[in-house]
Amino acid sequence: MKSVKFQNPDMAWPIAANIQFPPGFDETKAYPAIVSIHPFGSCKEQTSGNVYGKALAAEGFVVIAYDASFQGQSGGTPRWVEDPTQRVEDISRVIDYLVTLPYVDENRIGILGVCGGGGYAVNATLTEKRIKAVVSITGVNIGRLFREGFSGYNPLGALAAIAAQRTKEARGGELQVNELLPASLDVARQAGLTERDVFEATDYYKTPRGQEEGGATRMLFSHAQKTLAWDAFAFAETLLTQPVMVVVGQKIGAFGAFRDGMEIYGRATASKDRQLVSLEDWSHYDLYDKPEPVGLALDKVTPFFKQHLA
Repeated sequence: MKSVKFQNPDMAWPIAANIQFPPGFDETKAYPAIVSIHPFGSCKEQTSGNVYGKALAAEGFVVIAYDASFQGQSGGTPRWVEDPTQRVEDISRVIDYLVTLPYVDENRIGILGVCGGGGYAVNATLTEKRIKAVVSITGVNIGRLFREGFSGYNPLGALAAIAAQRTKEARGGELQVNELLPASLDVARQAGLTERDVFEATDYYKTPRGQEEGGATRMLFSHAQKTLAWDAFAFAETLLTQPVMVVVGQKIGAFGAFRDGMEIYGRATASKDRQLVSLEDWSHYDLYDKPEPVGLALDKVTPFFKQHLA
């Protein structure tokens, strides 16, 4: 693995990434490459890099897992901004970097995203035609989630609160950084937060199972307004022409990955090859790192990428 930082001429800050190489890597050859995108509140050292990135590199791909702008080891201020437009632009900038590497075949680039990263992967693929195949792993349309559960099903109320907070900060007030999860499983239990996705997210992000310094699970509240008006799947029926694979777990949670996965699979009618992998016994966070469901997903994802990036 090689850790890099790169900065395009139109960028005001660097992007931090880890590149994983296939066995017997030969830098004089040109390899298929995969961009691996981390979830909302995550970082490159978690599921996108150390699970899916590692596995796909072992299968012959050059894989780049990176930190989103304003997050992890990437640059950008203020910190902990979750801006869907920027997140999608990051993908194109990562591809801009990939196509400068002599060992990457510019005509064989795929993309994989987990959770919110899955929604961003789909959205980028609508207009970024350097992407030849896309995989969404328990992908979430973050705009839909913000309009619903994350705003308490009161998006207009959330927008009013964001507006007030942004004015306060513009006048020199303290930034409001929201912690998205309970501090521990015990805190979750004490608060009665037993809903599947919330509890399992805490088990992943707040315990040694998945905890990483860069995976802050924080969000700057005052800069979240544009997310409520964003839709990962807008124009998918017309623009999503590349092969697409959607992986979902059938154990449903509040974050809505099963629902979003079924929606984009149903709407991807212009895709050259659309495939649904629906895993009966597994949940959203099982697909982050648990060996059996991840293995079942990779049994489909790996040949899919090999077929379309051959």
